[in-house]
Amino acid sequence: MNMQPIIERMDRFSSVLPALVSGMSQDEALYRPNDSTWSILEIVCHLADEEADDFRPRLERTLAEPQVEWEAIDPEGVAISRRYREADLEEQTARFVAERHRSVVWLMGLGAVDWYRAYQHPKIGPLSAGDLLASWAAHDALHLRQIAKRQYELAAVNAAGFGTAYAGEWGG
Repeated sequence: MNMQPIIERMDRFSSVLPALVSGMSQDEALYRPNDSTWSILEIVCHLADEEADDFRPRLERTLAEPQVEWEAIDPEGVAISRRYREADLEEQTARFVAERHRSVVWLMGLGAVDWYRAYQHPKIGPLSAGDLLASWAAHDALHLRQIAKRQYELAAVNAAGFGTAYAGEWGG
């Protein structure tokens, strides 16, 4: 596994995210087209929580003690219990950046790793350390796409009475 480009991409995302949300109004940060989607603020809160409570600890556990059961997580429930919609976007972005920095420093210091070492996930089956690292970076990309979609939708909301068709079709 060539982890260097993955870690570098993860490190760059800690600069990309603040640039994407900088200067956003509270209304923009809270915008969601319906109740089944997350706002940009909720996405940022989720990213910070996943960094601290999911990917890093689970990769760490898989490398050290793959036989030990992972603590359960509930992203949807956490969004409610931690009151994501009441959070401050700037603070949550800074929290993500700080947690990501910790993760990158930790990853860079790992040295030789058995990326095939696996945790037996009760629903997914064997999940290797390499799978976790690749998924961690992919998770960033999924939420980057989600943020871009909210910004695309906001362009239409902000331009009420005008169209966005000239921008091209949103294909996901």
